[in-house]
Amino acid sequence: MAARDYGQYCGVTRAVELVGERWALLIVRDLLVGPRRYGELAAGLPRIPSNILAARLKELQAAGVIRRVPRSRVIIYELTPYGRELEPVVLALGAWGFKAMGDPRDEQVITPDSMTMALRTAFRPLVAADLPPTTYEAHVGPVDLYVQVKGARLEVSRGDGPADLAFAAGPQIRRLISGELTPDRAIATGAVEVLRGRRALLGRFASTFHLAA
Repeated sequence: MAARDYGQYCGVTRAVELVGERWALLIVRDLLVGPRRYGELAAGLPRIPSNILAARLKELQAAGVIRRVPRSRVIIYELTPYGRELEPVVLALGAWGFKAMGDPRDEQVITPDSMTMALRTAFRPLVAADLPPTTYEAHVGPVDLYVQVKGARLEVSRGDGPADLAFAAGPQIRRLISGELTPDRAIATGAVEVLRGRRALLGRFASTFHLAA
């Protein structure tokens, strides 16, 4: 049963009843990156109370959005096929919310899963398809991601690896992705620091990952 019943017979209403409770869509967001243990979900949502996380997981299971799966002596949570249908919805919400993000507050954090989904939201496969395959080592605040663009296909994983371009950035990378800063200006202002590779490849990154603010 939905945690909240709005008393309306409508698809939007039903969707909100299933995934509209606080934290629910962020749990879905992180599970779109990959299956997670309970502790991994808690670590990726550092401000969620443990009782709320447990409640949301139970509700999402009851709704058929996620399932518990035993794996290597531990229980993991993963999206069901029905839950994975939320991916375009989450990406569209991310693109819509990007327009109103502004500058971060001091208490706001970036997590590996949130940054992974941000890159997936900004990815332009039609542009990438016409560019040479490129790998990026992206250090965004405390998050280290290995980004591989192979034609219209994007793969993002944690950590690092052989990269055509390695760069470090803070939250101001948002201004590069939005087009507010050109790649040259992003480097000149310190919004992005090139660690290894050709500086010109930052322009390719900005073309491949773009969201209008």
